[in-house]
Amino acid sequence: PHHTPKAKAVIWLHMAGAPSTLDLFDYKPELVKLHGQPLPDSFSKNLKTATDGGVGALYATKRTWKQYGESGAWFSDLVPNLAQHADKICFLKGSKTEGSTHVIASLKLHTSGLVPGRPALGSWIQYGLGTNNPDLPAFVVLANGRSTGGGGRGQVIWSSGFLPAVYQGTAFRQGDSPILHLDRPAGVSDVEQRNTLELLKSLNQRTAARYPADTELEARLRSYDLAYRMQKSAPEAVDLSKETDATKKLYGLDDKSTVEYGTNLLRARRLIEKGVRFVHVISGSPDDSLPDWDAHNNIEKNHGTMAKLVDKPIAGLLADLEARGLLKDTLVVWTSEFGRTPYGQTGDGRDHNPWGFTSWVAGGGIKAGYTHGATDEIGLRAASGIVDTYDLQATLLHQLGLDHRKLTFQYQGRQEKATTVFGDVVQEIIT
Repeated sequence: PHHTPKAKAVIWLHMAGAPSTLDLFDYKPELVKLHGQPLPDSFSKNLKTATDGGVGALYATKRTWKQYGESGAWFSDLVPNLAQHADKICFLKGSKTEGSTHVIASLKLHTSGLVPGRPALGSWIQYGLGTNNPDLPAFVVLANGRSTGGGGRGQVIWSSGFLPAVYQGTAFRQGDSPILHLDRPAGVSDVEQRNTLELLKSLNQRTAARYPADTELEARLRSYDLAYRMQKSAPEAVDLSKETDATKKLYGLDDKSTVEYGTNLLRARRLIEKGVRFVHVISGSPDDSLPDWDAHNNIEKNHGTMAKLVDKPIAGLLADLEARGLLKDTLVVWTSEFGRTPYGQTGDGRDHNPWGFTSWVAGGGIKAGYTHGATDEIGLRAASGIVDTYDLQATLLHQLGLDHRKLTFQYQGRQEKATTVFGDVVQEIIT
């Protein structure tokens, strides 16, 4: 590390498809007053809409709102369980990004690039800090439902990019066998398997010596060794049989609607306990009836379903981490590629909004029960305390002991950085 870290690990909760934080955390009484009116010209200046749906009338949330905790943070009735943890959360209500399509904004959020080819944040963290547990990947991806990559963006958002391939994320599946083909084949003893791997290692090392610039060979060597060690460690890490019934219930494993996402969050806790640096948990669509959080229409049905999937499990994660003394060392990040507009689309939905939305962080030396920044009166644009995705990444790296300006990798004659040439640590939210 470049300096003394305040956090050891990150659990990154990616809400694939982009929820409307105007319907979750960003209460706007003025929007309620203006419901049904056209978007005022003063707000629409230089506005480039994200999709071909156009700009509809202002659309007020239909949710019921209350303030919670000593912090008095606003939560809608879509997230009643999470609201109980208001005083653990630091809201970034002036969040913004670039790119109003899912692909571009998702790439920027995870890799700080607008096109594929850059390393994900988890890859940079593994590159900068290494691993705490040689028997598990340092960067693990857990997806639920139909989502396999952040709103269908795929492996590119957990790719190692131009970093050596060994730093890419490892996707764990649902079920007792988290990684395909990890189990030893029937009829093959441990000694036979070890001898086979040693032979492969010898052959690969010879080839790697002839092609030193090919990092894929080095990654393959390491992956074989890691896979062998993971035959025991990976199933143990995701085995929930020793968790108490009370813990399982805390995460919602007793409810059909929350069991899948709750299982991933409980696994995320177990993984960071065992030394995994970065766990990327993706909230996707439960089935073909919903396009994840991407509510261009019928936002009430969409968000009612999607919020129920994640509310109790996330609340359970925060409670469990705190009870075990892990929250102070773990950064829990809730975010998405962008937010959604205060004006309607197709009558009862919302368009993409990269100009102003809410993210939040808990634990890891970040101020608890604190709100930083705000959007304007109707929730269209970030108006104060603006935090770009570059700033968010720089701040997380800082809490892990890494200086985003000094964490570099030589690529094609350039000293590449995790946040490219942008990003400032948000000092106001650090304890």
